Amino acid sequence: MDTAPQDAAARVQELQRGWYGEPLGDLFRRLIDDLGLNQARLAGVLGLSAPMLSQLMSGQRAKIGNPAVVQRLQALRELAAQVAEGERTTAQAAARMAEIRESEASSVLSTTQSVPSGAPVPPTRRTVREIQSLLRSVASAAEIAEAADTLAADHPELAEFLRVYGAGRTDDAVAHFEAHRD
Repeated sequence: MDTAPQDAAARVQELQRGWYGEPLGDLFRRLIDDLGLNQARLAGVLGLSAPMLSQLMSGQRAKIGNPAVVQRLQALRELAAQVAEGERTTAQAAARMAEIRESEASSVLSTTQSVPSGAPVPPTRRTVREIQSLLRSVASAAEIAEAADTLAADHPELAEFLRVYGAGRTDDAVAHFEAHRD
């Protein structure tokens, strides 16, 4: 029995874990469950073909090459967290998914957006997860840790930030965020 395809898929899933925080198959299945989608609808919202989504889920392909798709994925992760936390209804989630599907490559985490006066501030855990997801979408945990080691001597605070948010646990990042807020 040839185990090469299984071994290759396992290697791809490990790469995905480093880049996205978990294998894309696990992430996509969670989004499908949390947002009440099927694979074809998820592919449509992300702007992927159904075969490409399937290849990413099964470990036949490792990385999402289109930055706009990665940003849509980040937005869907955020939306799923809001639904899970009861911050959005399914009707609101459906409307937001339509917006996400139509979005171009503009960042869903744009620094030019501001919270309107009187608007609720996003919960700390959600903000931390957005930061972690963004970092992990551009580099693996090992690459982030290596970058932190490179910066440590001259920029220890930045190195700590990279280690905590890019390669650390969410609970540790939340504690760091709370300690350094404002």
